[in-house]
Amino acid sequence: MKIDIRESIYNNFKDATTDEIKASIESAIQDKEEITLPGLGVFLEILWTNSDDSSKEYILSTIKKGI
Repeated sequence: MKIDIRESIYNNFKDATTDEIKASIESAIQDKEEITLPGLGVFLEILWTNSDDSSKEYILSTIKKGI
């Protein structure tokens, strides 16, 4: 059985409010469940592909600081 994680995330959140998306992200981070990492990766992919070069540099520097 093949699961398309991207499609699942898009379908599950297409009608979600920003508050609902925020709550989901915060819950995934707080719970520290490995199973939520692919979904967070989809959110990062969405963020990255919809960011300009300046925003991408900010994302990269923020990740680097956190590591």
